[in-house]
Amino acid sequence: MAILYLSDILKKVGLEPSSVYLLRHSFSLQDFRECYEKGMVLDYTRQQDKDFGRGYDYWCVFISERGTLARLFGCYKVCGSVPDTLDVMPDGFPNPEHFQGNRAFFDLEHIDLLEEYENRLVIDWGNSTRQWKQKGSNEKPVSYILPNEKQEFPGYESLVLSYGKLKSVIDDPVAYETWRAALSSIYAVYLIVDRESGMQYVGSAYGTDGLWGRWSQYVHTQHGGNKELIKLLDEYPTRYHQFQFSILQVLPKSASEKEVLDAEKLYKRKLLTKEYGLNDN
Repeated sequence: MAILYLSDILKKVGLEPSSVYLLRHSFSLQDFRECYEKGMVLDYTRQQDKDFGRGYDYWCVFISERGTLARLFGCYKVCGSVPDTLDVMPDGFPNPEHFQGNRAFFDLEHIDLLEEYENRLVIDWGNSTRQWKQKGSNEKPVSYILPNEKQEFPGYESLVLSYGKLKSVIDDPVAYETWRAALSSIYAVYLIVDRESGMQYVGSAYGTDGLWGRWSQYVHTQHGGNKELIKLLDEYPTRYHQFQFSILQVLPKSASEKEVLDAEKLYKRKLLTKEYGLNDN
């Protein structure tokens, strides 16, 4: 008997299973295979019947594995839909004849609540694999969760992280040991953007663990002790899931605290984050 179900994980990350629709795409369908090979799984998912998923706020998308198993591809919030006319068809979609305006093309916003499980979480869909769409409240046993493989650091300039991705990095310093080494070895001026409103916060990192230590505080507290972020989360407690982290300037650890703070002040002036953003000073 299974001791862990998908519904348990949904509840753990704050999703009510009854509000989640589960979709399982199968390689037995040629249309899906063609979209998968072109990296267009999400585009394939977005085109559905007009009343598809009515009553469900989120879609969890899975891809078939051997037998009745299914691997998590991603979780998305449903933000409405438009008719699937040719003008909304994504470039390079392999089956343009499907876009005739008779169905719907859904606006799906990726959420990071399950990001750390993407491509790692495998569930048993059950014997009814023909029922490719099911309720999130249905008991789907978790078959296994693959371990994180070693992740190579992509470079400071390329770093753009959602809160969920940052949490995955900080929570698994073994898999992300090159990330930890890189982020611990520098001071930095960093940027947080609230993707919901577009408002920005400029901060700086200095101290023993450099940027790794500072960003770890955001994972543990969600707000990092910043006054305006605390106010925002008091009003919208789950808003931190919309935070995006990036680096504005790398400074050597030989830099003084004053040099780091002067660089931070300069970016606040450039981006007007005191006047129009989330900096309070």
